[in-house]
Amino acid sequence: MKQKLTIPLFALLCLFLFLNATIDLDNLFNYQDQFIPNYITKDNSATNPMDDKLATLGRVLFYDKTLSSNNTIACASCHMQEFAFSDPATQSVGLNGGLTGRHAMRLVNTRFADEVRFFWDERAASLEAQTTQPIQDHIEMGFSGTNGDPDINDLIEILEGLTYYEQLFTFAYGDPTITEARLQLALAQFVRSIQSFDSRFDDGLSQVNNVNQPFPNFTPEENQGKNLFLQTPANGGAGCAGCHRPPEFDIDPITLNNGVITVAGTAGTDLTNTRAPSLRDVVNNNGDLNGPLMHDGSFTSLLQVIDHYNAIPNDPTNTNLDPRLLGPGGQPQNLNLTIAEKNALIDFLGTLTGTNIYTDEKWSDPFEPNGTITIIGGNLGIDALPALKPTLTVSPNPVQQLTNLNITDGAYSVTIFNLLGQQILQSNIEGSSTFDLGSFKAGLYILLVEDMDSGLTNSVKILKQ
Repeated sequence: MKQKLTIPLFALLCLFLFLNATIDLDNLFNYQDQFIPNYITKDNSATNPMDDKLATLGRVLFYDKTLSSNNTIACASCHMQEFAFSDPATQSVGLNGGLTGRHAMRLVNTRFADEVRFFWDERAASLEAQTTQPIQDHIEMGFSGTNGDPDINDLIEILEGLTYYEQLFTFAYGDPTITEARLQLALAQFVRSIQSFDSRFDDGLSQVNNVNQPFPNFTPEENQGKNLFLQTPANGGAGCAGCHRPPEFDIDPITLNNGVITVAGTAGTDLTNTRAPSLRDVVNNNGDLNGPLMHDGSFTSLLQVIDHYNAIPNDPTNTNLDPRLLGPGGQPQNLNLTIAEKNALIDFLGTLTGTNIYTDEKWSDPFEPNGTITIIGGNLGIDALPALKPTLTVSPNPVQQLTNLNITDGAYSVTIFNLLGQQILQSNIEGSSTFDLGSFKAGLYILLVEDMDSGLTNSVKILKQ
């Protein structure tokens, strides 16, 4: 009798992550038109609309260890695909063994949230602003410009010397210029592309189209857990949905802290942590946590989390506790959940886990184990339009108001379109010219130039901030 060969899931994931993933610019992965269920209505990508080219560039940047000053750390070193883009360690290891101050937040479904500020303490005003802060942190990636570190301009100079970035930036932006703003846009694109909507919760909601109805694909315990999650304490529930709002399960932007005020890896108190990731994929398909929970990584099971919310610590030093965690009389809540109710909540949270996020190649490491990368195709990002000689450039880009189109003397027609293909501006010029985009809404635009004599055209993307 033949013995069946079985390979552990983790081994399969490791094998998958080390497969060669050539970047083919003529056959891009689908980032901008991924399936999004119709019940998902939150989307914070309006000022940086999803774009396959930018997300492709962002993927390479996300996995490139060149973005650390000693070539050992990438964004993906702390946000790993096999853990829903989190870290199984309480604190992530940065340069030379230094540890991050907080646990690495899961990045899944970052796009589908009302909250636009980032980091646990919300110190970054946007995901774009967040993306380069770890790069410029002395402990994390080392381009801080302090303590003898090189700075972000030194990193840009390094990237400018890499052939693959000359090709990728030209492909994504129309010219090879590298700036911090362009790094931010591309990295944020890739992070926002990471989505998970193939869970059992999504299957159930698609069948009944009402989150408050029993889901036919759930067990009785999972439906009980769902009801406890949705209902307020006054109605016999746990009140989880008051802050973690379904169906996105994003954190309400107007929250204070949740009663966890300790500091990772050291003594002390920190009242500033008011953000949280989506609860989707808090565990993997085996029911194991995708890393410890809370900003300090102090909880290593869902039961510990539920016990915390079941009886919020009454700590008079916490002057920033969210009022939704107060019970009658203004005291920290005590829900008196039974063991069965706690287990039902755990069962429900397990239904929020998808499958594709852990294995989809478009979110995987495109580098070989030796650090090399293969880029093919692309036609330098001109989108099959005939080349205009000489090449045009636009600066500054991104732009807040005035931008300069640099081109040799001649008769040209200039048209600016939004990403819906609508004409926003049209002008005839005789050479280099300045355009006022101050009245434009924030977002990406396409500037198309036509040579009036030859009919040849060229285009470039412009980001209006």
